Amino acid sequence: MRSVDDTELVMRSERALLSSVTRRDAREVDRLIDEDFEEIGASGRLWSRSEMIHALAAERPGDDDMIRDTEMRACVLGPDLILLTYVSDRDGRRARRSSLWRRTATGWRLRHHQGTVLDGDGGASGAAIRP
Repeated sequence: MRSVDDTELVMRSERALLSSVTRRDAREVDRLIDEDFEEIGASGRLWSRSEMIHALAAERPGDDDMIRDTEMRACVLGPDLILLTYVSDRDGRRARRSSLWRRTATGWRLRHHQGTVLDGDGGASGAAIRP
């Protein structure tokens, strides 16, 4: 099992990726996401690593800058894997999210991310939001 410090570090890294400052910094996003990264966005789209870095860097300042998270929990799956689950809220658009973080030689990196849109009652919705 990994220490609480590892789960805290991973949660801080995840929250950094929710920050508009980090999202628009391609070098920092490159540092945080794994070479094998894939995302299944809340829209259902499959995003590659390069597509995600480009899309985040292209976000304009002021466009839904604040992404809040609630209910963040960490589950240690193995010595080098941590699963995070939480709910994101971006300008009233909510999604249930999961992120798989993998320890590499250079530190913890996001390997896989998925988002599912929530309706007003917290259930899954057919509405699409950005990644």
